[in-house]
Amino acid sequence: MSYSPELSSVLKSLQASNGDLLRVISSGREHVGTLMPHHDFSDPDVLVLKLKSGYNIGIKVSADDDVSVLERAARREPPRREKPAAEGRKRVAIIGTGGTIASYADYRTGAVHPALSAEDLAASVPEMADLAYLDPKVLFSIFSENMEPRHWQELAVAVSKELNDGAEAVIIPHGTDTMGYTAAALSFMLGEIPRPVILVGSQRSSDRPSSDAYSNLMAALRFALEQDVAEVCVLMHSGPSDDEFAVHFGTRVRKMHSSRRDAFRSMNVPPLAQMKDCEVEFNAPCRRKSDVEVTPSIELQKDVLLLQYYPGMHASQFSNLIGSARGVVMSGTGLGHVNRDMVGLISRAVYGGTEVVMTTQCLSGATNLGVYDTGRDLINAGVITVMDMLPETAYVKLMWAMANSDDVRRTMTTPLQNEMGERREMHV
Repeated sequence: MSYSPELSSVLKSLQASNGDLLRVISSGREHVGTLMPHHDFSDPDVLVLKLKSGYNIGIKVSADDDVSVLERAARREPPRREKPAAEGRKRVAIIGTGGTIASYADYRTGAVHPALSAEDLAASVPEMADLAYLDPKVLFSIFSENMEPRHWQELAVAVSKELNDGAEAVIIPHGTDTMGYTAAALSFMLGEIPRPVILVGSQRSSDRPSSDAYSNLMAALRFALEQDVAEVCVLMHSGPSDDEFAVHFGTRVRKMHSSRRDAFRSMNVPPLAQMKDCEVEFNAPCRRKSDVEVTPSIELQKDVLLLQYYPGMHASQFSNLIGSARGVVMSGTGLGHVNRDMVGLISRAVYGGTEVVMTTQCLSGATNLGVYDTGRDLINAGVITVMDMLPETAYVKLMWAMANSDDVRRTMTTPLQNEMGERREMHV
């Protein structure tokens, strides 16, 4: 989308170009800043200025507003960076999905939209091309709240192809809100992989001075190239410093803060590895790089519910929902509890063929249905308990297990991708 004819005429009459210092007086307020490029998410009547503070603003310009050029930008050709040849360089696939890490602001509404080009994303960190031959492509351009199981399946197929075609690593820029779900889904669907698959996000969009997009991408690439790891991982900031990162197993990670750069945590286990000043310290064993071929198992039973128990939850409100589902993951209180009425409903659902899995909403710690009467009743009802597995990971695993296993209970209670601790036997 280009400027409107009226605004184009104003800029042309001023011979204003990107980089010029402009003064705009609109609605009685004066704004001074550097004219920024107009992109497809900008309103045609909006000028984008970068203020002295480093922040960008959008100003809707009308015919009555005063626009003037205070200072011309120096006109010089930017240095050209030749794309390194592929020969002799390790190929790293970048599969774009959208999210804050690849986003632009709409300066008319203040909203942020996902970018459309993985090439643009890779080009925004040109130093990456000094380390590897980058092969970027866009699979989706959506925010992570719009990710669905069908997207996980398509992504697993695309990642498998890249790995089997010889990619040294696959980096997946992804929105942070549901990145844990996608990482868990890829962990189960891909199984054993020959090279690392790293999901990386950004808590702050690239037009903000405090953006973490650049540093997260660079850290992901360095880790993938320099470390002997073949796991599905999430890599994000781990502290206030720009050079502190944590690498999390894809089945153990959760976003624990809505906006902090160090929002992600490994739950019930330490991170797989921590990075600081380019030094890497491992906290757990992991799969090493190999020549194994990826054979993805992407089938999912999508008729699965994830419910959180709460005081006052009445069986009558959920009987039709739970009774008609093929699978249910319940996030119970404490050691994995629900009220007496819900126990009866769950028992009837299991008897009717529904797989019911119990997790704990405490996040830290594990379920243990053998301590109190309610838990023992749930065991007798046929509930599957999965120890310290995260509720969202259990949800993804149940979808996968019901479509790929003849023994769902055994699969759910067996650690496959570092998703749970050692199983503790319960005797009633």
